[in-house]
Amino acid sequence: MKDKRILYVSSEVVPYLAENEVSLMSYDAPKMINDQGGQIRIFMPRYGNINERRHQLHEVIRLSGMNLVVNDLDMPLIIKVASIPKERIQVYFIDNDEYFKRKSTFADEDGVMYPDNDERAIFFAKGVVETVKKLNWVPDIIHVHGWLASMLPVYMKHYYKNEALFSETKIVTSVYSESFSETLDVEMINKVKFDGVPHEAIADLEVPNYENILKTAVLNSDAVIIASNNLSPSLTKFIESSNKPFLPFTPKDGFAEAYTNFYNNQVL
Repeated sequence: MKDKRILYVSSEVVPYLAENEVSLMSYDAPKMINDQGGQIRIFMPRYGNINERRHQLHEVIRLSGMNLVVNDLDMPLIIKVASIPKERIQVYFIDNDEYFKRKSTFADEDGVMYPDNDERAIFFAKGVVETVKKLNWVPDIIHVHGWLASMLPVYMKHYYKNEALFSETKIVTSVYSESFSETLDVEMINKVKFDGVPHEAIADLEVPNYENILKTAVLNSDAVIIASNNLSPSLTKFIESSNKPFLPFTPKDGFAEAYTNFYNNQVL
């Protein structure tokens, strides 16, 4: 993968958040490509429970300052950056006081999902793409991890479809078993349609539960990785019947070779 450019977009990344299947792979996969001589960037939300001082986050003024429209509201975009110690890997953080200042990731202290998680996902997707445009850094592959990042394939395929910068970029989505039992705001589909996304691309969002959000991401991706050994049968069947190139679950001790071969032979 030498000199290939891969953009990793994840809802969770260690060491900034606790270890789980998503956050660990969102670190391990970029490190693997970095070690192979590839060029990588990582984007994640700047949740309020990330310790900015400990992790030495700082705002990038030249990238901040624009407003993103979410459901007809202007929301300021703030970009922060940090480096993963010892790895020479830069992580960009998408921030906004309204969406990400609260002191946990997806749910409040009582475990109740935030009612605006749908808008946070939309803002995150747009924020990533607008920042990459400002960086003028053209990824060969965008690899998406975690459900909060799952609107990125939708926006790349439709909202940003005429961006010449990304004309050759391929989108890979990793699908994990980690989920939530609630349904996001039922108006989510209309908020995405507000941005000109056609109904057929997001029809599953009529019921915006975990599986349907991931199905929507798969539908709008170029390739898929099954990232959990215990993925639900319905999601597994959907991926297998999607006519997208897909990589079956690979145990961690063999993922590096499997991912590299998949990138080279099925995606690029």
